[in-house]
Amino acid sequence: MPSTTSFLYSSIRTPFGRFGGALSAVRPDDLAAHAISALLETTPGLHGGSIGEVVWGCANQAGEDNRNVGRMAALLAGVPTEVPATTVNRLCGSSLDAAIHASRLIETGDADIALAGGVESMTRAPWVLPKPVRAFPAGDLLAPSTTIGWRLVNPSMPAEWTASLGECNERLADQTGISRDRQDEFAAASHQRAAAAWDAGFYDDLVALVPGVDLDRDESIRPATTESTLSALKPSFRETGTITAGNASPLNDGASALLIGSEAASAAIGRAPLARIAGRGVAANEPPMFGIAPVLAAERALKRAGITWSDVAAVELNEAFAVQSLACIDQWGVNPEIVNAKGGAIAIGHPLGASGGRVLGTLAKRLVESGDRWGVAAICIGVGQGLAVVLENVS
Repeated sequence: MPSTTSFLYSSIRTPFGRFGGALSAVRPDDLAAHAISALLETTPGLHGGSIGEVVWGCANQAGEDNRNVGRMAALLAGVPTEVPATTVNRLCGSSLDAAIHASRLIETGDADIALAGGVESMTRAPWVLPKPVRAFPAGDLLAPSTTIGWRLVNPSMPAEWTASLGECNERLADQTGISRDRQDEFAAASHQRAAAAWDAGFYDDLVALVPGVDLDRDESIRPATTESTLSALKPSFRETGTITAGNASPLNDGASALLIGSEAASAAIGRAPLARIAGRGVAANEPPMFGIAPVLAAERALKRAGITWSDVAAVELNEAFAVQSLACIDQWGVNPEIVNAKGGAIAIGHPLGASGGRVLGTLAKRLVESGDRWGVAAICIGVGQGLAVVLENVS
């Protein structure tokens, strides 16, 4: 009979490197393979052949992460060849989507154990040269960067939908009235919380160092960041705007991995689960308002878990921009102190395909640490989507 419940057993990630930083020489498929290998090392009794499927997330897939990077990474990590693998792409939400897909595999009985995760090397994302209609065109050809954002846009797409991510969030600031000061305060807290969590050892067993790379913690964290230092930065998208390089997430490289299984899989995995995947939610809205799509996604996940915000003790919300994070917090009406208590993406980094796995793994550890029962992981996604997962602490 199919299982009706899925559990998160283990999570691991690499440190997140800055654009052009310590991980810039590491291929994304190698980053992904390292995360998979490190995850399996946390469960030494688990035979790789017991994994029913690998579900991997990646947003770019235009360079070394092409051709089903989930399968490539599994093979590079030594996962047995008979274990199938797929790669899913929901942009920034790709690895959280991978975890959702994996949980459904468990709950339908199609697998007893699944490995999920994601990777992104924004540094190594290539420029792409589109093929011309005819050979040897006389004019110039543009080679768009695939690091982030729209490229090779279909001319039928409405122009207001294809604005830059930053401009979209400037519009959100206009709509919500969230000030520059409030955004800078939120961003400074992200750095301070992340630095404090690293110093306290919170991330020690959540992060696997990359061999041959001199990077022992997330590279974008600046512990000395204050609201005052951020206030001196110039706006990045509008001359009189509110969004700067300091109150938005940076460009990053990294990978994350998650082990998901049924309750009965505990014997094969060799450990008890950390958390039950109690609810899932996906939502979509107008593409420019992608930043607040997690609002409805989380509410749907909570409803499916049978709880309300009053039950939730911990929230991990990916900080694509301070303004969209604050907008979500305001609409949810939750205490800001329970959101990203160990720092968020503004400090830790946002390697697109890996961030969902990071927030889910961090949430599970926070619940284990505090002993609280319920938590929500959520992420906004470009082109107007959001994802959320509710975890129930069972440790």
